[in-house]
Amino acid sequence: MGVKRAWRLKSGSDVQRVWQQGATWAHPLIILRTRANGLEQSRVAFVVSKKIGGAVARNRAKRLMREAIRPKFLDTVQGYDLVLIGRNAIAQASWHEIAAAVDELLRRAKLLK
Repeated sequence: MGVKRAWRLKSGSDVQRVWQQGATWAHPLIILRTRANGLEQSRVAFVVSKKIGGAVARNRAKRLMREAIRPKFLDTVQGYDLVLIGRNAIAQASWHEIAAAVDELLRRAKLLK
């Protein structure tokens, strides 16, 4: 089913707040930005620039990031807003590479329980 709607960070102002005030961890495929949200649950947003390619490439990248974080999301520390940003190399990456990148970033950010 992908990431549940309740887990999605929808508001542009919330994403902007994470972008400006959040901590950042980088990987060659993905950048992770996090910020405490004061809620009982974590929320996540996915961002892919037009530099990656057309709509098909961007949607594929977002879909793969969503599926990579889905099985780990309930095992993450709650109360954070996460923004996953796809980098140029994500367009050629396989699902396994993206899943490994998400896992590494969550571990480095100390967000896995």
